[in-house]
Amino acid sequence: MAYMGSDNSGWSSGGPGVRPHAYDPYRQPELFRGVALRRMVAFLIDLVVLAIPVILAVIFIAVFGLITLGLGWVLFWLVSPASVIWALVYYGSTIGGPHSATIGMRLMDLELRTWYGAPGYFVLGAVHAVCFWISISVLSPFVLLIGLFNSRRRLLHDFVLGTVVVNTSVRSQLVEPARTY
Repeated sequence: MAYMGSDNSGWSSGGPGVRPHAYDPYRQPELFRGVALRRMVAFLIDLVVLAIPVILAVIFIAVFGLITLGLGWVLFWLVSPASVIWALVYYGSTIGGPHSATIGMRLMDLELRTWYGAPGYFVLGAVHAVCFWISISVLSPFVLLIGLFNSRRRLLHDFVLGTVVVNTSVRSQLVEPARTY
């Protein structure tokens, strides 16, 4: 059953302790304008950022293997687990950082927030990446179709984790300035 918020500003689904959604796509459509396309571009940028250290590591192992007459090539088995760890640390630290956005998201003027408006944190960023990769592996590009049929442009893993991606510059303009007395 839905209830009116304590300040009568909007509806929420839940009981008295549940916070309403912080971002209303009908009252603030500019928060979600162009998010889907810019999110895809941000993903490609992040893919490049993730791939560069992995490629450098593979080149290093290949050269090290030549110098050690093939013994160094044993290190190639470390590339896959190190890549996964690197991706989790990257997403966790960037989404959990002060900008609540990966490098690609920052370049595209996007940030990740919880549905009630709080910034991201390390575990949320890492789990967000895991859920994204699992959903994209199972549903392939169809995971992007979900974002076209909801007003907040949320994808499947956003619904599961309770997150939303918004335009950074627009959100910062909507935030009330701190009161000084």
